[in-house]
Amino acid sequence: MSQFFSLHPETPQKRLLTQTREILEKGGVIAYPTDSGYALGCLPGNKKGVERIKRLRNLDEKHNFTLMFPDLNEIGTYARMDSPIFRVLKAHTPGAYTFILDATNEVPRLLLHPKRRTIGIRVPDHRITRDILETVGAPLMSVTFIAPDETLPMTDAEDIRDRFGSQLDAIIDGGACPMEPTTVLDMRTLPPEVLRQGRGDVSAFG
Repeated sequence: MSQFFSLHPETPQKRLLTQTREILEKGGVIAYPTDSGYALGCLPGNKKGVERIKRLRNLDEKHNFTLMFPDLNEIGTYARMDSPIFRVLKAHTPGAYTFILDATNEVPRLLLHPKRRTIGIRVPDHRITRDILETVGAPLMSVTFIAPDETLPMTDAEDIRDRFGSQLDAIIDGGACPMEPTTVLDMRTLPPEVLRQGRGDVSAFG
């Protein structure tokens, strides 16, 4: 059964953040709150964790995985972007956007789209998410937690515990999350292509 941590939404407890980091460093898979529903996450090099998440979400090899970051500082290590793309990201982060970019060689192959070698990039506008990422000191491989045969993200940690507690190592309760998923933008061309319109405003992208 998973551990269940209730974090304060404005001042997340350092002790629980440290425990979350330790679980991830030991190969764990967590469910955690974001600005667009709950997400599933593990460290990017955790092959078994990635496979567990794929099974839990019924994902195929063509799914675009996402790396979560607390800010823009380390994104260039994992994704290729020039100055115009960086300016777009800077203007729209933190926020409910997933940016599709060409991946660098630092991204584990198991996370890459098999044909396009792309990776999703996120800088969420959520205090608990950012504090987890800062405590871990590395990006998280992440996918939105959408239950099998459903279409919207899960938004309640206790519901996740009741339905999926035996399949996770930790559930981070940060209260209710917005239900609408992120807006997904393919940034490999400018203006970017809107692949999915979600919570993030697309009016600035033509």
